[in-house]
Amino acid sequence: MILLRSVLFNILFYLNLFIYLIAAIPTFFLPYRAVIGVAKSWGRTNLRLLRIVCGIDVAWTGLEKISHGPLIVAAKHQSTWETFALFTLFDDPTFIVKRELMWIPLFGWYLWKARMIPVDRGAGTQALVLMTERARAELMRNRQLVIFPEGTRRAVGAEPAYKFGVAHLYAATGAPCLPIALNSGLIWPRRKFLRYPGTPRVEILDPIPPGLERDIFFRRLKDEIEEATARLVAAGTKN
Repeated sequence: MILLRSVLFNILFYLNLFIYLIAAIPTFFLPYRAVIGVAKSWGRTNLRLLRIVCGIDVAWTGLEKISHGPLIVAAKHQSTWETFALFTLFDDPTFIVKRELMWIPLFGWYLWKARMIPVDRGAGTQALVLMTERARAELMRNRQLVIFPEGTRRAVGAEPAYKFGVAHLYAATGAPCLPIALNSGLIWPRRKFLRYPGTPRVEILDPIPPGLERDIFFRRLKDEIEEATARLVAAGTKN
């Protein structure tokens, strides 16, 4: 049953993506917030498909801690799931994404239109400088900057691999940081085809105010996210 549900969901997931990519074409001629609205709708539709087809719901905790002004959102990254699920939570989100995604026809063009922030992982210090400049500009628009501090998906139980770039952004922009822990890898494992029924848990942790030293902030962010994530993984995804 899980296999059949997973097959059906994956077909519907990519069909849904194709429909939204075509339906969003008029947003190229509108302000960037139009494509943000379409992306949020796409994310909510994916969550409904998961619930209906795979028996996967979601339990949010701490939503009241989300502010609507400039914010750095630092989230654990275990699955593709959070790339669209987290999008639905924020008023005007922008994600830090790898530059190669911008080259995908239509999809990448929408990323540009939505003012997402590309990073050339091979450019070293120069990539960090450019990312910081773009981050400042978007935060000045009162946007919420979403970053996955480990840079890529990490399997449940894998050794944490946080990159210092998040601490650099925190220090350079002066924005508060909102940590997020989750256990989505239990229902949508990294590089796996199957989608397991259950209720993944997402916990919005207490915001970290601006002004801490970078090293102190970095250790605090990592410790708080990892401690909460371990607790959520141990709790599992049973309803």
